[in-house]
Amino acid sequence: MLFVGLTTFVASAQDIIPNVFTYKVGTLEVCLLSEGQGLGRSGILVGATPEMMQKCLHDGAFPNACNAFLVRIPGKTILVDTGYGRNLLDNLQSFDVTPDQVDAILITHMHGDHFGGILKDGNMVFPKAEIYLSKPEYDYWMSDEARNPDAARKVIATCQSNLRFFQPAEIDAKPTVLFPGIQAIAAFGHTPGHTLFMIESGKEKLLIWGDLTHAMAIQMTYPQVAVTYDVNPDMAIASRKKTLQYAAKKKIPVAGMHNAFPGMGKITKASTGYLYTPFK
Repeated sequence: MLFVGLTTFVASAQDIIPNVFTYKVGTLEVCLLSEGQGLGRSGILVGATPEMMQKCLHDGAFPNACNAFLVRIPGKTILVDTGYGRNLLDNLQSFDVTPDQVDAILITHMHGDHFGGILKDGNMVFPKAEIYLSKPEYDYWMSDEARNPDAARKVIATCQSNLRFFQPAEIDAKPTVLFPGIQAIAAFGHTPGHTLFMIESGKEKLLIWGDLTHAMAIQMTYPQVAVTYDVNPDMAIASRKKTLQYAAKKKIPVAGMHNAFPGMGKITKASTGYLYTPFK
C-alpha cells in the first residue's frame, strides 16, 4: 500500500486499474491521466453525521483517486492540472505526447496534488507550456492568509514568465474563454480561486470540476458535507450545490480530480441529492 495525502493507493497486481481513459467531446478529446485509485477516509469529512456515513461509506472509507486530464483541441495540447507528477509523463507517453508538445497547463487550484508535476528537481517539466491560473488563486497564495504556501510560491516563482492570469466567470454568466472550446468557471471555496473548466464542441460539453468533490460516495447524496482541505467550507458547499444543480439540469457530464476510474460520468437529480454514474 502507498499512502499519499487523503488516499490509500492500492499497488497490488490484482487491484491494478488502468491509468488512462479517453472521452470524446464533439470533435475534441479529453483523456484521463490518473496517478492511481484507492480509498479516502472519513476523517477528512466535515459535517457528515454517523447516519450519513453508515448509509454511504463502507468501513468508514470511500473510493478515491488522483487525476489530471489531457485535452486536445485543434492546434493545442493542454493539461488540466498535473497531479503529483508521479505517473504523468508515462501517462502522456501512452498518448504519444512529450513534455515539449504541451502548449498550456490549466490549474484548478494550487494544492500539491494538482501542480506537483509542473517542476522536477526545481526545473520546469513542460518548458513551452503557458500556465493558466486564476488571479484570485494567485492572490491568495501570495497573501499572509495562505495555508502552507511554500510549494505553491516556488512554482509561481519558477514559472513566473510562463504564468497567464484570468478571472473565471460564474457558471451561468458570460463565459471567460481561454481557448476555443474551453471556458474558465468560478467555484470558489475549496480555495479562494478554485476554478472549473468547461470543455465544449458543437452541442457536447464536459465539465472538469477539479476538487468540487473529494468523496463522491457521500457528497453526491449529501452535498452539504465538506472536507478539512476546504479553505472556506461554507463557500465550497455553495459552489458544489450550484454546480451540481447546473450540471444535472443541463445534462452536462463531469470529470473530477478525485473521481474514481474512469474519472468521468453523468450527474442526475436523485430523491436525496444527486446520482453519479461513471462512464464505461
